[in-house]
Amino acid sequence: MYNYTRFFILLLLGIILSGFGLKDNVLKGKVICIDAGHGGTAQTDLYRQGPTGEREEWVNLRVAILLKALLEAEGAKVVMTRTSDDFVPLATRSKIARENKAQLFLSIHHNATADSTVNFPIVYFHGKSSENKAGVAFGKEIARAMQSEFYEVKTPVSVVSDHTVFALEGASVLRNTYGIPGVLSEASFFTNPKEERQLKDPEHNRREAVAYLKAIRFFFSNKVEIIKDKDPNFVIPPFQGLQEAERMSEVAKKWLDDYRKGSLLMKSKDTAALQEAYELFTRSARSFPDSYVARQCHEQRVYLLKKLGKKEEARQEKLRSAEFYVK
Repeated sequence: MYNYTRFFILLLLGIILSGFGLKDNVLKGKVICIDAGHGGTAQTDLYRQGPTGEREEWVNLRVAILLKALLEAEGAKVVMTRTSDDFVPLATRSKIARENKAQLFLSIHHNATADSTVNFPIVYFHGKSSENKAGVAFGKEIARAMQSEFYEVKTPVSVVSDHTVFALEGASVLRNTYGIPGVLSEASFFTNPKEERQLKDPEHNRREAVAYLKAIRFFFSNKVEIIKDKDPNFVIPPFQGLQEAERMSEVAKKWLDDYRKGSLLMKSKDTAALQEAYELFTRSARSFPDSYVARQCHEQRVYLLKKLGKKEEARQEKLRSAEFYVK
C-alpha cells in the first residue's frame, strides 16, 4: 500500500521551498508541460500493472506531482495534462502543451515487458535524430540523470526514436508537440518485482522526480538545439516491433537470449549459420525494439544483409540504426 503521508510531506516541502527560488535560476519563468501518462484505464489496460497490482498511471501521476513542486520551487511555470486518475485523450494532452506555449514537454511513464528481470530507463524523442536534435539532447540528459540519481548501480540506458515502437508515426503526444523540445520517458519497469515494490515508496518516487529536475535544469543551462522541419523525402521504411500488451508474450522473453545466440553465430563463416543469426537479431529487435541491444541488432543486420547481397535493405538498416538509436 502506498504511503500517502510521506508523499504529502515530500510534496509540502517542495511547495514550501517555492518561496526561496534564486532570481538568476535557469528555470525561472520557463513554461514546462508535464504529462503524467495514461490515467483512468484500470478497467481497460489490464496488463498495465505490476505483480502485486501497482498500476502505472498511479506512479506516473505521483512522480509528476512531485516534479511539479520541485520545478515551481525554482521559478518554473508548470502545466499539467492531468492532476487526477482520469482519462485524458492524447490529442488533448498535446493541445494543452501547445496552447500554453510550453518550452519543454515531458511525458512521464513506466514500462512493462514479459521479462521480469528487466529494469532500465528508456527515453524516446520524436522522429529522426538528425532533425530533432533538441529532443535527443534532452533525452540524453534524462538518461544521464537516471543513471546517477535513480539507479544504484551502473545501468544500461536506451535513448531512441519513438519510431522504434510506433513504427508508422511515432508517439501521438510527441508527434503532435513536435517543435517543442520534448521526450517520453519510461523511467523503470513495473513488471520487475523489486522495482514495483520500490515504486510504492514515496522516497523512490522523489528520487525519480529529482532526476528529471536535474536533467531539465541542465538542459536549460545550455544552448537549446534546433528542431528541423521534417523532410518528407527522407523516409525510412517502418520496422514493426511488438507494442504494449504484445510485449507480454512468450517470444518477447527471449529478446536477450536471441541477441546473445546471434552474436555467437557471427563467428561462423557458414552461410546457414549467418542466416540464422540474421533471424535471431531480427526477432530480438522485434521483441524489444527499444532495448539497449536493439541498436546492435540492427547494426549486425546491416552487415548480414550486405553478406546476403541485399544492398538496398542494408542501406535502409544503416539509416534506421543511425537515425533512431542514440549511442
